[in-house]
Amino acid sequence: MGALIEGVRRVAVLRANALGDLVLAMPALESLRRAYPGARLTLLGTPWHARFLDGRPGPVDDVIALPPISGVSTTDGGYPAPETLFKELREHRFDLAVQIHDGGRHSNPFVKAIGARVTAGLCTPDAVRLDRWVPYVHYQHETLRYLEVAALVGGTAEAYEPSIAVTDANHAELARVYGEPPPGLVALHPGASDPRRRWPARAFAEAADRLGRPVVITGVESEREVVEEVTAAMRRPAVTAVGTLGIGGLAALYERCDLVISNDTGPRHLAAAVGTPTVGIFWCGDLINSGPFGRALHRPLVSWTERCPVCGVNGHDARPPRCPHDESWVADVPVDDVVEQAEDLLRHQSRTP
Repeated sequence: MGALIEGVRRVAVLRANALGDLVLAMPALESLRRAYPGARLTLLGTPWHARFLDGRPGPVDDVIALPPISGVSTTDGGYPAPETLFKELREHRFDLAVQIHDGGRHSNPFVKAIGARVTAGLCTPDAVRLDRWVPYVHYQHETLRYLEVAALVGGTAEAYEPSIAVTDANHAELARVYGEPPPGLVALHPGASDPRRRWPARAFAEAADRLGRPVVITGVESEREVVEEVTAAMRRPAVTAVGTLGIGGLAALYERCDLVISNDTGPRHLAAAVGTPTVGIFWCGDLINSGPFGRALHRPLVSWTERCPVCGVNGHDARPPRCPHDESWVADVPVDDVVEQAEDLLRHQSRTP
């Protein structure tokens, strides 16, 4: 473990990406909070981070919502960081800036430019070095990766599974939109930002029908088509929740569910973080990087597919650009296995007071 930095009053942490990315980084943020209990911890994020974390108990004191910056707060090109932003960030006089965003090719120059007294974070071989750093190696669990960075500056881990509080405002949003959820509710999340991580819609439908529980199917607006495909394939009725809840309201919905069945995506991580059992569909490589640690509440079902079903490119080598095909790499996960694990988790819940 690295030594604590003396005299730290302001800490900036760069983590400006998606929902699952934030959830997986929560143990590292908690670790930094314990290391510097008297410091103000500011997340350098995006507007959705600011909305989601506003008023939420946790390690983050405030969020600075970054504008689109290529390689930092957006994957799109053509968005350089404005010099006025660096001036604003330097005025905060951060004592410590921590990069738990990515390998550092774009993010490390950004972190160094905000003028913190000490910088720490991840570095690929081609990235600018920070004051304290660990190498970014693709196959490492994301949560452990960020805890390793926190340890560079004196952070210690007390928990490895992420946890997120659900607020009264989140409960109120859920009640306003959907009323009182029925007992025994099971949620399905059939979408994923990468189509290759999507279990087939017909498989979700069959699994839900066989469980015989009340079902809600969640998704963002861009996932409406796959949500409707699952609904159409089911023999039993289901409620759909597409674009109706903010992330906080979705957290409250998942908290009220007995189980969430999901692809490897942000909502599965969110459901786990609010304490709900999950059955997750994972490609083997992604399981290494983002799978749950424990099996008491979370059951990952794994596809060992090695190559693209269309062109045969090797999926285990993270160096070349991905092939252009979007066919599922997890379609071979059996419905029987998902139902078996789901039923076991539901039985366990019924035995737990």
